[in-house]
Amino acid sequence: MAVKWTDGHSSSILCLNVNKEGLIASGAEAGELAIWNEEGILLGQIQLQKADDVTCVAFSPTCPSRLYTSHGETISLLDVRCLKGPIECFHVNEEEINCLSVNDTDSVLAAADDSGAIKVIDLENKKVSRSLRRHSNICSSVAFRPQRPQSLVSCGLDMKVMLWNLQKARPLWTTTLQDCEAEEVEQQSAGQFFNPPLAHSLSVAACGNIFVCGAEDGKIRIFRVTGVKCEQELAFKGHSLGVSQVLFLPEAYWLLSGGNDEKVLLWDINSEVGKQQKSLVKSIHRRKTRGPASTRKDGKPNAVVTNEHAKILPKLSIEHGEKVNWISCADFKGSKRVLVADQSSSITVYPLTEP
Repeated sequence: MAVKWTDGHSSSILCLNVNKEGLIASGAEAGELAIWNEEGILLGQIQLQKADDVTCVAFSPTCPSRLYTSHGETISLLDVRCLKGPIECFHVNEEEINCLSVNDTDSVLAAADDSGAIKVIDLENKKVSRSLRRHSNICSSVAFRPQRPQSLVSCGLDMKVMLWNLQKARPLWTTTLQDCEAEEVEQQSAGQFFNPPLAHSLSVAACGNIFVCGAEDGKIRIFRVTGVKCEQELAFKGHSLGVSQVLFLPEAYWLLSGGNDEKVLLWDINSEVGKQQKSLVKSIHRRKTRGPASTRKDGKPNAVVTNEHAKILPKLSIEHGEKVNWISCADFKGSKRVLVADQSSSITVYPLTEP
């Protein structure tokens, strides 16, 4: 049964994050920031300077009381034990920030903004160490890979997904989601409405080698990092409208997705990820025996398994009833909960029960 947390905000909640002690941060329009405990009791709230929308909140992985927030072009560091105001502020982005990510060691922070740039901040020296500028449109999401503090992935409204190493100013690998699958070509030729795959959200699995991207075309795409490049392993239609949020759970290859179709879905791709890796090995073996195969230089896969073949269905479907702004997951007293932020001023909490 769903529970609503109210009274923390007066406007639409845009982002959520949970720390390892079970505290929840929520950011909303007009600079509103709130801290909750796992029972939904409001512990503190503050309105950040200039009342710019709070677009992302990210707890430190090493110090649970440290919270990074983005509002406008500013990043503020706060101590959630005492919400009197920012401990520190960074003004390094030129346009509104959309997403923050902190690496495992809490030594580097990445901030993606509307200009398409990713500003990488050295938190020890408190200065920008890199400006990654390869997205030609809004950079909507950025995420460090677990156990790899110098490696991150990004995506944007230019329909591109990129793999970065912070030792280099250029991406190691780039792909464009605007592929030419037969189904999409048929839809366009028939004059049907077609949503371009503008990339909205990324999440990296705990292993660090698998990540997921949600896009405007309703598809969920799974990528595997292999050295300095990636392979798109899997693509399946997750939502009837754009996928606004994707989130890997700590358990291997279980993920949540939220969309503009007002649904929150739970997926288990364990068997499919393993299956596609085995198929990839077999395919490489066949190529070696048959001679050189055609490989695309633009990073696009020659063949992608879709859910029409893989028969991927959600393990749980939640009819939320509002467009999803953000999803997060928390373990409250041994019971998993899904936290959903939408166009309203309340957080909706659902029990995560797998059938």
